[in-house]
Amino acid sequence: MELWYTENHTPDVKFSVRVDRHLVSEQSEYQRIDIFESKEFGRFLTLDGYLMLTEKDEYIYHEMITHVPMAVNPDIKNVLVIGAGDGGTVRELTWYDHIEHIDMVEIDEMVVRLCREYIPQTACKLSDPRVDIHYEDGLRFVRRKENEYDLIIVDSTDPFGVGEGLFTKEFYGNCYKALTENGILVNQHESTFYASYAHSMKKAHSRIKSTFPVALVYQAHIPTYPSGHWLFGFASKGFDPRDDLKEEWWNSLGIKTKYYNTILHRGCFAIPNNVRDTLRESGGR
Repeated sequence: MELWYTENHTPDVKFSVRVDRHLVSEQSEYQRIDIFESKEFGRFLTLDGYLMLTEKDEYIYHEMITHVPMAVNPDIKNVLVIGAGDGGTVRELTWYDHIEHIDMVEIDEMVVRLCREYIPQTACKLSDPRVDIHYEDGLRFVRRKENEYDLIIVDSTDPFGVGEGLFTKEFYGNCYKALTENGILVNQHESTFYASYAHSMKKAHSRIKSTFPVALVYQAHIPTYPSGHWLFGFASKGFDPRDDLKEEWWNSLGIKTKYYNTILHRGCFAIPNNVRDTLRESGGR
């Protein structure tokens, strides 16, 4: 008998992967955590039944959420990562020798423990000496910070359950306060393809836009995410990621990426008309 993992992207659309082995299933205080192994995508992580990453395409998400802001400001030294219990974002940040400190705030310690055990591909740098892991709510953590971080990366789940507070106007305001004068905020920004995801994206964008003087959206193709077309938000107190890209500097670092490059960096902000129209609808509420 075949075993399949299926996620409902909408009431009328399902995404399925044939599973070779169900490696682990645990219920934490916050969510159900499952890790599967498949022939096509390798090992993959789901939280409450929603796919978070697969070994085959996780690099796209983690490279795009990390290297886009890093290539804009060579002076980033202190970074806050909220969520990201799988470790993939931290892994990408550790390529940069000039980063002095990374605070990673993950509400669910069990996610980190299981990813360290079953998905070392992403969790391999969580023991870097520059990394401090804080097991607490990201919304509460950032409230206590002021003028501390050059970059905040919000690598969150979708805006419900444990991730809901990371899409509020209060949270974005606290991030603004926690950033230095040249600070950058990057977040996963959902998609516009399906109505429910577009609704979440519009609300998040309007709240960020009302908080930061620069608020843009960029895109990537992530095959296992709903519709495959995924968005990220770039917000800052001054940097424009299109004009302020430090192309020669970034390329001189010799970082080996599978998806991101500085040509793509410029192009990923050239978003299609349907996304542009949705962003216009978001207003500034």
